[in-house]
Amino acid sequence: MKLGMLHLFESPAGRTQHEIVKETMDLMCAAEDLGFDSVHPAEHHFSEYGLLGSPQVSLAAIAARTKRIRLGSGVVVLPFHNPIRVAEDFAMLDLISDGRVDLGLGRGYQPAEFAGFGLDPTKSREMFNEGAALIKKCWTEEHVTFKGEFYQADGITVNPKPIQKPHPPIYMACASPESFDYAGEQGFDVFMSSAFGLDSSHASKGMERYKKARDKAGLDTEAGKVSNLVMIYVADSMEQARADFEGPVNTFYQNAKKFVAPPEKAPVKGYESYKDTNMGRGVDFDELERSGVLVCGDVEHAVERLCQMSRQYGFSELLCWSRMGGLETKKVQRAMELISGKVIPAVKKELGG
Repeated sequence: MKLGMLHLFESPAGRTQHEIVKETMDLMCAAEDLGFDSVHPAEHHFSEYGLLGSPQVSLAAIAARTKRIRLGSGVVVLPFHNPIRVAEDFAMLDLISDGRVDLGLGRGYQPAEFAGFGLDPTKSREMFNEGAALIKKCWTEEHVTFKGEFYQADGITVNPKPIQKPHPPIYMACASPESFDYAGEQGFDVFMSSAFGLDSSHASKGMERYKKARDKAGLDTEAGKVSNLVMIYVADSMEQARADFEGPVNTFYQNAKKFVAPPEKAPVKGYESYKDTNMGRGVDFDELERSGVLVCGDVEHAVERLCQMSRQYGFSELLCWSRMGGLETKKVQRAMELISGKVIPAVKKELGG
């Protein structure tokens, strides 16, 4: 079980943007010392939901302050970018970091963000598919020619090239069946998110499609890596964990509902598998726990739930989402210590690897 951490760079009331950025960057650096395998800043725009418009900017700074930890994006919203620039930026980051980059890509889900960029969200899948294909060509071909509906290139030379060969791992955010299909046929790794309401049934069906698509493409069906984003908080007792985390989780959902359309109003076709998400709705903390959206408790509870979820969802990489709703840095750090030092070793022992 690999261990990563996502950071949304939320902007809760009472905190300056400078404080948020500094504290979050320090937490990402601390992850290396605490034994985490990767960090993944998330891209968002136009609201306090997330301050970070460019994951690669923050990762470049982290690369200079670390030696081992892998630098992922959770995720780059590809329709908002020219894919050639994304390829250039992350190739440079791969060079700076001596080959520690994992590129996470998604197609976005917030209507206000598409509106802010003047983009049609109903075209996001087509834009994403073209953009991802073009990034791979930029990384692997000396002269790039591409003729798509949204992006074109005519024999251009794209530099620099990444260290990792044939290219850095590409993770694709998958929720809809079509996304699992495309990730499989392209040989991408998978980001799934029980934190955003993807239940085990949809995940299981998605993974079946993913493996089938890999097999059809002539790829090893067992080779793709699968990461699951989970809201997780671990403390020294069940009571302390609930007391610490329930308030921040509620704060997050209260803020999120201002920016995320209710599922029945989501303008992007293909997000049907998010229909059970709690985004933008009332919060039932116990139901979030039961449904796999979050794990909150002591070490023993976290080990039991993560082992159960790993078997149900089929993931081998845990992406922790612990810093939310203004939760104090010292509490996040203590949770990180317990997760990396006690929870994950026990999970590995139970799962056999």
